[in-house]
Amino acid sequence: MNTLVVYDSLYGNTEQIAQTLAQTLQEFGAARLKSVEQVTGADLQDVDLLVLGCPTQGWHPTPAMHTFLASVTDAMLSGLDVACFDTRFHLPRFLTGSAAHALVDQMHKLGALIIMPPESFFVESKQGPLEEGELQRADGWARALYSRIEEHSPVLHPM
Repeated sequence: MNTLVVYDSLYGNTEQIAQTLAQTLQEFGAARLKSVEQVTGADLQDVDLLVLGCPTQGWHPTPAMHTFLASVTDAMLSGLDVACFDTRFHLPRFLTGSAAHALVDQMHKLGALIIMPPESFFVESKQGPLEEGELQRADGWARALYSRIEEHSPVLHPM
């Protein structure tokens, strides 16, 4: 399995989650980690799993993630499994929004195969740190991603 984890991070919290995901997924094959500012369409070639993540800002993904998404075409996503995560406050989603849900909606519109419901990881305050146990949850989520791929049972629409 060849995985690309693309993230945007303002205070390092989302980057920590992305690093944990990539490290865990390396147990199952090649896994690369790229900041959203560094990723290009060429990086999506030969990728089996694309994982996208960023902080939630004003109920939405970051401007840098929006810019990246605007450059992605349905042809680039052909044959890719996709999963999305965010970091946000640990409050009900209707109060905080969720970048991950917005990312899944965008990927779904582009025809991506969404393999897991969007996941949120929680920060204690705007600048962090992550709540206790979130890196362990990220490790578990990465393992669940791999299991889902092994089962070949994608979720065909957003949750």
